[in-house]
Amino acid sequence: MQSIPVDMTRLGAMTCIVAPEARIANRETGEVRKDREGQTVYTVGVAVRQEGRRASIIEISVSGEPVGIVEGVRVHVTGLTAFSWAMGDRHGLSFRADAITPAPAPAPASAGSRKSGDA
Repeated sequence: MQSIPVDMTRLGAMTCIVAPEARIANRETGEVRKDREGQTVYTVGVAVRQEGRRASIIEISVSGEPVGIVEGVRVHVTGLTAFSWAMGDRHGLSFRADAITPAPAPAPASAGSRKSGDA
């Protein structure tokens, strides 16, 4: 697999749309996937909104359960890498991150930024 680092400065708002779920390694036995250090690998569904109305939905794998990530929360993704894969006639990209954390809440608009006439 070829790894491709993702330039996070080019991505817009990211929102969790599917809460973290342990990634299954073997569907028959229910065994969960572990990383090299023995941590459970989780998958998080994230909507990435770029310029305007354009949005993409990606699943991102991360080691260890992301704390504070629930559906609808804005997220901050650290160390995002894409991997190209091919299996027979199928091919695509998968995504892995070093961490997924809740994004800081945006600062409230100051009173001085209101339009004139607003009370």
